Amino acid sequence: MLAKVFLTRVLFFAAAFLLPAGLWAQPVPAPDRGPDEGEGPFERLIIRGATVIDGTGAPPYGPTDIVIEDGRIVEVRTVGYPGVPIDEEGRPDGATREIDADGMYVLPGFIDMHAHAGGPPKNPEWEYAYKLWLAHGITTVRGVNLGPFELTRDEQERSARNEIVAPRVVNYQRPGSGWDRGSVDAPESARDWVRWAHEAGVEGIKLNALEPRIMEALIDEANEQGMGTTAHLQQTGVARMNARDAAQLGMTGMTHFYGLFEALLRDHRVQPYRLDYNYQNEQHRFAGVAELWNMIYEPGSEEWNALVHEFVERDFFINPTMTIYDANRDFMRARESEWHDTYTLPSMWDFYYPDREAHGSYWFYWGTEEEAEWRAFYRRWMEFLNDFHRAGGRLTAGSDAGFIYKNYGFGYIEELELLREVGLHPIEVIQAATLNAAQEIWEPRGEVPPIGTIEPGKYADMILIEENPLENLKVLYGTGAVKLDDETREAVRVGGIRYTIKDGIIYDAGQLLEDVAEMVRQQKIERGMDPGAPLPRY
Repeated sequence: MLAKVFLTRVLFFAAAFLLPAGLWAQPVPAPDRGPDEGEGPFERLIIRGATVIDGTGAPPYGPTDIVIEDGRIVEVRTVGYPGVPIDEEGRPDGATREIDADGMYVLPGFIDMHAHAGGPPKNPEWEYAYKLWLAHGITTVRGVNLGPFELTRDEQERSARNEIVAPRVVNYQRPGSGWDRGSVDAPESARDWVRWAHEAGVEGIKLNALEPRIMEALIDEANEQGMGTTAHLQQTGVARMNARDAAQLGMTGMTHFYGLFEALLRDHRVQPYRLDYNYQNEQHRFAGVAELWNMIYEPGSEEWNALVHEFVERDFFINPTMTIYDANRDFMRARESEWHDTYTLPSMWDFYYPDREAHGSYWFYWGTEEEAEWRAFYRRWMEFLNDFHRAGGRLTAGSDAGFIYKNYGFGYIEELELLREVGLHPIEVIQAATLNAAQEIWEPRGEVPPIGTIEPGKYADMILIEENPLENLKVLYGTGAVKLDDETREAVRVGGIRYTIKDGIIYDAGQLLEDVAEMVRQQKIERGMDPGAPLPRY
C-alpha cells in the first residue's frame, strides 16, 4: 500500500512541477456521449402520474403529468387525487415518449455549488466525476473552478450541447486564471482580468482573502459585469478580509466557514493561534480552525445578531459545504463509508492517505481531542446557519468533493442531510439545493433562473425516485437506504435515484453507477488487485 501511495505522489509532483504544463497532467475530458447513453431529447416527453416536489418551497402535489418539449417544460398539469383513478380524458396527449411515474416523486435537478472535477492523480478522467454527479441527481455544477481554464470552457460547451454525459457547468474562475498578461497584483490589473474573463465566458469569480484594494476592485468590477462572487477566505488573509468585510465590498456569497467566525471574534482581532502554528502543516491548519468556536460572541448576542441581519439585508448567500469537513468530527465514519469499496477509485484512495504534502490528507495523528473540538465547532456553526436561515437568509448546497474521504455525488447527499441537521425542514433542504442555488447563480446577471424549479418554461432538469426523499433523505444516495421488509423480516435496500433528466435527456441512474463501478474494477485490475476486493485500510 505504501509503495503505491508513494508512486502516486511521485507522479503527481512530476506532473505538477517537472513536466511541461499540459503534457500529461491535464485531466482527461469526457468521451463523446454514446448512442446507448441517455434517451432523447424528445419532441414531446410526458412524465405521468408523479408526485411533484417543485423546489419552490411548496408542499408535494400529485398525481401530476409533466410535459417536456425539446428539453423544456411546457406544462405541469395536476390530473387527479391520490387513491382515485385518473380520468384519462383530462390528461395531456401526443407523447413521443412516456414515463410511467405512478408512485414516484419528481424533483428539480440538484445544483452542486462547490464543484471541482478532479484530475491526476485522483481521478484522471472527468467522466468519473460527471457520472457520479448525475447518478445522484446533480444536473448542474458550479465549478470553482472545475479545472484548467480552457478545458473547463470546452467541457462547459460540450455539456451545453449534450455531446457528453455530464451536468451543465457554471464556470467560476480564480483571479488571473487563463490569461498571460502578468499577475493580478493591483486594482488596475484586477479589473482588466475581470473584464477579460467575462468576455471569455467566465460567469463568476472564486476569491481568496486578498489584499483589500485588490479584493475591492475584483468585486466591484464583477458586479459591473453581472458576475457572481464567492470566496474561501483563508487564514493567511482573513485578518484583513473576513466575511463581513467582503460582504460590505459587495461580494454576493461565501463558501465554507472561513471568515465567518473571524468576523465575530470576542477578545481578539486575529485568532490567537498556537505559538508553534504553521499554516503549511495541515493538521495545525485544520485542527486550529475548530478552536474558534468558543472565541466568538455568543449566539443571540447583539454582535451575533447584527452579523446575521447584515448578511440578510445584503442578500448574501452562504454555501456552507459542511460535508467536506465532516470527517473532522468522525474520521473513522468518513473513512469507512459503505460506498468506497465499489465507487471510490484506488487512485483517489491513495490521495486520501495521510501525507504532509497533499491537500486534505492531514490525518497525521487525528484523535479524540480534535474531533471533540470539531463537534463543538459544528454545533456553533450550525446555530449561525439556522439563525441566518430563519432570518430570511438563503443557504445553498455544495460538496467540494474529491478531498477528505468525500466522493462526488455521495458527499452532496450528505450535505443535504447536514442542512437537515442545521434545522431546515426537508422541503427547505430541497429548496436550498435547487431554487436558492439557481438564484445565487443567476441573480447577479439580473436574470430569472432557467433551472431550479419544476415550472413551465424551465429547462427539463429533474430527478425521478421511487421513495419519498422528504421522509428520508438517505434514499437519494446511490447505495440507497436500509429498510426492514416486514413480510420477509429481511433488511433490504430501497431508494437510489431511478432517472436523472437533463435538458429532457433521460439517464438511468443505476446504469451510471454501474459505469463508475466498472471504472473502479478496471483500475483495480490494472494495479494487480482482486477487482472485487475492498480498498486497503490502515
